[in-house]
Amino acid sequence: MSALRARSIGPARFNTAVHALAGLAHNGGTVSSSIIAAQVQSHATFLRRILATLASHGIVDTREGRDGGYSLRIPADTLTLADIYQAIRAEEHSGRETETVKTSCAPLSEALSNLMHDAEGEAIEYLRRYTLADLLYDASNRKKQEANQQVQMVE
Repeated sequence: MSALRARSIGPARFNTAVHALAGLAHNGGTVSSSIIAAQVQSHATFLRRILATLASHGIVDTREGRDGGYSLRIPADTLTLADIYQAIRAEEHSGRETETVKTSCAPLSEALSNLMHDAEGEAIEYLRRYTLADLLYDASNRKKQEANQQVQMVE
């Protein structure tokens, strides 16, 4: 997905959260939100909201002050993508009622709602199979493959 944007069926904030956590895992230690924001190409305020959500769900630790910032609380090899998704999703739904669409066909709306709920459950189970470390490993391998392809093109 080099030049094209990835399509997502999940929350838009999920993508930013995964990238931010990948940056924390890669950098290690405590990293400021401004550095993470630059790495994920996001506005620092938007990113801090996401990191606050992840902190409230025990995924990251926060430290204030001159040497403050964020660090992973859960190791990348045990943090599943489902953990991240559910934290972001829970925050999106907190304090907000479920959307209702007025329609003359309530049974169809209910059937579609049930179908989407089941699809999200399947997606969560799928995401549970992968850790942040798995994703980082896959990204590293893809980067190596791209580098090898570029070397071959030059030769």
